[in-house]
Formats: sequence, C-alpha cells, structure tokens
Amino acid sequence: MTQPATRRTLLATGAATLAVCCVGCGGEDSAGSTADTTPATPENGSAPAAQALARTADIPEGGGKIFADEKIVVTQPVKGEYKAFSALCTHQGCALNQVADGTVDCPCHGSRFRITDGSVAHGPATQPLAAKPIKVQGNSITLG
Repeated sequence: MTQPATRRTLLATGAATLAVCCVGCGGEDSAGSTADTTPATPENGSAPAAQALARTADIPEGGGKIFADEKIVVTQPVKGEYKAFSALCTHQGCALNQVADGTVDCPCHGSRFRITDGSVAHGPATQPLAAKPIKVQGNSITLG
C-alpha cells in the first residue's frame, strides 16, 4: 500500500521540476553564446525605427487629429506645415478630445489650445501644450 504524499514530498518534487525546466532557459543561443538583451537606444547606436503615426492626408488643413494611444495631437495649421503637441491638457491632465475651429479642446474644464503653436486660447489652462517631435517624409508622419 502506498502512503499519501506529504507536503515535504510535494514541495521537493515541485522544486526539482522547476530546476529542470529552468535549465532550458539559460539565455544562450544555439552557438553557446549569451544572447544580447540590451535595449536599443541612441547611445548604443541601434535606435529603434521611428514609429509611423499617420499619413499627411490624415491631417486636415487648418485642423488636426488626436492620437489617443500616443497622447499626441498632430496639426496642419497651413497647407504642408505639420506640428505635434502633447494631447494632455496642461490644466489637470485630461485627455484632449477634439480639434475644431483652430483649437485643440479639453472636455474637462473647457481649455482650448491653438493648433499653430499649442498656446492657450482659452483657460483655465495657463501653460501651452508641450511640443512633440515628428518627422514628415513624403506622405508619412513619424514620431521622433
């Protein structure tokens, strides 16, 4: 007759199983060298590719478009001139929700910011939107 497993036996068996599984996760590639897991940064010379944000046709002249996931608003104040700003209101950090009539608008307390330079057009915000770097190449607008 077999005895029921004790807590000590279960823990020892579990630990041994875990150790065996971890041996396969040692961080070496098939050639035996350790894989490089250093993140790409401008300092180490391997900067990640710029993220495509939109096509120029997506940004209306005299208006703009909010990219909620990136927390960025891209505007085109005049034909062919693109600007980008933070899409968070400088008053209390609410997400801006609309671009209309030459301003980017906040639904929380009514602040409005000019599409030309991010400056305050109507409070209660007192600080302009932070400019964000973008690049326009051909028909593509990318971050950075």
